[in-house]
Amino acid sequence: MDRCWLLVIFLFGCLFGATDASEGDADPLYRVCIEQCEKMGSVGDISIQHCQFLSDGVLADSPWYMQEPLYVQWKQWNCRSDCQYFCMMQREKEREALGLRPVKYYGKWPFKRSSVLQEPVSAVLSALTLVVQFNGWLSFFLLSYYKLPLRPHSGRTYYEYTCLWHIYGLLSMNAWFWGAIYHTRCFDLTEKLDHSSSVALIGFALILAVLRTFNVKTEASRVMIGAPLLAFLTTHILYLNFYKLDHELNMKVCVAMGIGQVLLWSVWAGVTRHPSRFKIWAVVIGGAMAIFLELYDFPPYKGYVDSHALWHATNIPLAYLWWSFVYEDVEFRTSAITKKAR
Repeated sequence: MDRCWLLVIFLFGCLFGATDASEGDADPLYRVCIEQCEKMGSVGDISIQHCQFLSDGVLADSPWYMQEPLYVQWKQWNCRSDCQYFCMMQREKEREALGLRPVKYYGKWPFKRSSVLQEPVSAVLSALTLVVQFNGWLSFFLLSYYKLPLRPHSGRTYYEYTCLWHIYGLLSMNAWFWGAIYHTRCFDLTEKLDHSSSVALIGFALILAVLRTFNVKTEASRVMIGAPLLAFLTTHILYLNFYKLDHELNMKVCVAMGIGQVLLWSVWAGVTRHPSRFKIWAVVIGGAMAIFLELYDFPPYKGYVDSHALWHATNIPLAYLWWSFVYEDVEFRTSAITKKAR
């Protein structure tokens, strides 16, 4: 559920950030700078290496085997993208000298690159959250199969939701992996993979929330609940990838699913006597507080840390807290079932 709160807010940001033009890229001086850069291959004293290459990465007026390094081609940086970046940096220096605040370009704040990272702080924080998710899933696996008793005949866990949490963990790691890649370099492919993996995670988290809060244990009941939602998720992801990457529609779908599971877990925490119910409330409250980081959308400090980066920082403790709840849920349910069996 930690990821669900955060993705709901992220998708709000996608809705308002996915505009065709912002104040920065509508600036005539910025546009003239790009045109001159593409013709001359330089911005001020900076020479743009990519402008010496054609669109396919082959060096102009050179043999076919003279190509840019593969890691440069993978980053999808070319003459136009580099001209946009360096012209943006130049215009921001000029605006700062005039005492003007930074403005957005193509719906995003002007970030400074760091090596291969387009948004270095957000990329690093996403990677750290991925590590926390992996540690949480691995600890859950070891707890379930090596530290707690197993059923004597089948060798399966007593906990009824082990498989579901395994899938949740894998989807979480997949979502944070592509989130880190997306912040490393944003282009069409990474954007679609980031959105698709996020939708898959939110949708499955909703299924898991329904099954756990309503204590659904039989396979037939789980299939009846999960099948329609899985069919809807599959259709939605195919629509985003192969028909139209509709940010507004995607936001509505994900917000609806996110709010639904937050309400389910909140109500369940209020009526149950689960020993870890307060951790659920802590995740809900922490996620709500993270909303203010996204609503207070300020430009990146020193070109690196903006409100979205701080929002990413909240993922790490929330992810740790959420997996802590999962561990205690496994222990609580296993203890209750083994006591009944005795």
